[in-house]
Amino acid sequence: MPDYTQDFTTIPYGPLGIVALPGCEELAEKIDRYIVKWRAQKQSEHKNSIAFAGYERDSYLINTGFPRFGTGEGKGTLSESVRGYDIFIVADMFNYGLTYKMYGQTVPMSPDEHYANLKRAISAIGGKAHRITVIMPMLYEGRQHKRSSRESLDCAIALQELCLNMGVDNIITFDAHDPRVQNAIPLKGFENVQPVYQMIKALVNHVDNLHFDNDHMMVISPDEGGMGRCIYYSTVLGVELGMFYKRRDYTRVVNGRNPILQHEFLGSNVEGKDVLIVDDMISSGESMLEVAGKLKELGAARIFIFSAFGLFCEGLDSFDKKYAEGLFDKVFTTNLVYRTPELLSREWYCEVDMSKYVSYIIDTLNHDMSVSHLLNPADKIDALLRKKGYKA
Repeated sequence: MPDYTQDFTTIPYGPLGIVALPGCEELAEKIDRYIVKWRAQKQSEHKNSIAFAGYERDSYLINTGFPRFGTGEGKGTLSESVRGYDIFIVADMFNYGLTYKMYGQTVPMSPDEHYANLKRAISAIGGKAHRITVIMPMLYEGRQHKRSSRESLDCAIALQELCLNMGVDNIITFDAHDPRVQNAIPLKGFENVQPVYQMIKALVNHVDNLHFDNDHMMVISPDEGGMGRCIYYSTVLGVELGMFYKRRDYTRVVNGRNPILQHEFLGSNVEGKDVLIVDDMISSGESMLEVAGKLKELGAARIFIFSAFGLFCEGLDSFDKKYAEGLFDKVFTTNLVYRTPELLSREWYCEVDMSKYVSYIIDTLNHDMSVSHLLNPADKIDALLRKKGYKA
């Protein structure tokens, strides 16, 4: 079975340093433990040479602080030197579980404040690092990726600010809402990573009696914008593909968008089939649950929801209610963004751990080697399904 690991043939780009922004400590600690373990086990005659100085350490996490003043103002500090380091900053722009005091009031952190902390960390590095890579799983302002009228282009401006003004060399994100936003920084590195293998692995590990063929399974895109990722799922699994398109009322704007009038289904018969609904995020979940309801009306058997980011902006009550009604069976989201303790306790929820995958990416990039084999996991998916007995 193929694996991500490889024998590195290059020296490190620089001593590895991982900066965890507030709210990312748990994920960064998991990443750090993997890399510490691998490098301790790795045998190399060059490990003690000057080119590998600082290669094997007890931890690669950089000690940082982000204190706040009573007015809500903040700053970023580093407690150790990072001169010449290859720095990877892990940032969760959507961790609303963090709070701070402002004029005596407890205030939850918004994406804008997490973005300010990212800039503070880069400012504290002060240009001394050899290279800076930002791992931002859910892209800051990624939903505001294009201009359709007189409006801001927030994501593109943020990318340009980080890469053109602040010295960031690479951006790594996961399942971007629209990866074409990378056109804002055409001369900088931008990797849009898909968590397909990890999602499928979680599915086969948590669900029994699966059949990966056209008679028993189908992949569904809840809208036309998500067809690209769904085509990949259906191709590597060898099952059929369907989609919904959203009929909107373009005469009104509600909460910043045109309200959906109806979901129309395009695809073959889903009756009696297990269905994978795949999207990049669950925001309120209203659209996803409506799609699941339509599929149940069409006779679908089990319904599994795949989403890289489970935000659940309006709480879990609607999902609890629809699960009790038998509308869906499982929801799979990654640990790349904040998950509430309430979500983790739900019977219908399955967490997809991405820490090992991110560790592979960091370790490979630190050796200045290609990550192409990590970005296309088709061989690993095929090997996984064969190992589990789903393929001959």
